Formats: sequence, C-alpha cells, structure tokens
Amino acid sequence: MSSGNVLEMRQLFAGYGSGGDILRGVDLQIEEGDFMCLIGPNGAGKSTLLRTISGLVKPRQGSIQFRGQEIGGLRPDRVFRLGLAHVPQGRSTFPDMSVWENVLMGAYTLHDRRIRQERLEQACAMFPIVERQRNKVAGLLSGGEQKQVEMARATMTGARMILLDEPTLGLEPRASRTVVEKMQELNASGVTILLVEQNARTGLAASRTGCVMELGRIKLQGHGPTLLQDPEVKRLYLGQGGTMTAPRPPTGQVVA
Repeated sequence: MSSGNVLEMRQLFAGYGSGGDILRGVDLQIEEGDFMCLIGPNGAGKSTLLRTISGLVKPRQGSIQFRGQEIGGLRPDRVFRLGLAHVPQGRSTFPDMSVWENVLMGAYTLHDRRIRQERLEQACAMFPIVERQRNKVAGLLSGGEQKQVEMARATMTGARMILLDEPTLGLEPRASRTVVEKMQELNASGVTILLVEQNARTGLAASRTGCVMELGRIKLQGHGPTLLQDPEVKRLYLGQGGTMTAPRPPTGQVVA
C-alpha cells in the first residue's frame, strides 16, 4: 500500500450473482484525510463500489486495502470494526426509535463509557439536531434531518473513513446545503470521505478530489472544483446531456 493512502483498490471486479460484473477493473487510491466525490451515469457502478468496499458485495477479483489491511470479502461488521462506516442511499434511521437512540446505536459495540460520552459530545457539537430533537421519533424528521442523524450515528462508531451514497438525494436546496456543510465539517475534523453524488455540481464543488466513473471503471480523476471547468464534464453532467465518453485530460488525469 502506498504511503499516505487510507484506501486502495486494484483491479477490482464485482457484481451481483449471475448478472455479471458491475465493477470491471477499478483502480483507485484515496489519501488519508481526502474528500473524494465520485460521479458518473446511472449504472456506472458507483453504489456497487461503496457496497463492495463496506462488505455488502463480495469482490470476484482484485484487492481492497484499508489502512494496509486487505478487506476485500470481509463481512460488513468486520469492516465496520476496522473504522470504516457506510451511510447508504435513502433513509437508514430506525424510524420508530428516538433521535437519541438512533445516535447511540452507533456505539453499540463500544463498552468504554468515557469514550462513548466523548463521542456523543462531539456528535452533538457537530450535529446540534441530535440534542435539539433528541426525544423526537426519527421517522418524523425531514429527509435532511434524518441524513444528519445518520451521519452523527456514523461518527459514534469512531470511523476514520465514511462512505456516503447520494446523501442529498431528494432533499430541497437548503437541506442539501446543510448536509454538504456537515460533510465538510466531518472532513475538516480528520475523517476521510468518499461521496457518491448524482448532483455533480454540488459534489465536485464540495470535494477536494473528483472522479468520473463509467462502465465499472474510473475514467478521470482530478481536483474536484477544477473538474467542474472541464468541458466534457460540463457537457455531460451540468445540464447539456449526452452519452458518456472518456473525458479529455486538460484538468484531470485520464485513467487507461
């Protein structure tokens, strides 16, 4: 594993049963403390990549190393215990439990009360909704509020890297901005972020590093905000449509 990288994937192939491979040779390295946004058309394999990293999908071939340890094929609970949390697409709160109970679920494997209290205080400081709405049933929160609770729960695990799958999906603009700000705060606190985002403008503007994924492979990687200026990224993702092709390399590195 290269020095400075928290996560490395090499020639990663994975899919769903007899449906064939969705990931077709993913090569990707993520540096410690990075905020990486992954964009691409529907079916490119973005969500499958997150599921494979977190253990929900078993790779058919290739390597996934997290902090120097091979995690490809490990059960999700074992990946989680190593310090890698996955916040999936959609709503994953426990709807009949209170906000407070939802957040505490993130520390269910933690037996040290002092550490648990420290993490709870940190979660409340970063996500004030946890304290403000602590007794409210999570299922009654708005979509943006539920997403904040999910991220707060992820911080309770002590995760040093968090995978976020389209956290702004279906949110109104103000709620979306709040969720993005909270991701940036998490990253500023030292947590490495890998974000899948359908809204390319939002994701690339917020991130440090951007990647374009197509047909199960990484096609382009570069500085996130800079990729917003790439003519091909603009054409394909910022409102002008078109069929995805390998973007030109003036602002990023095309991956063969």
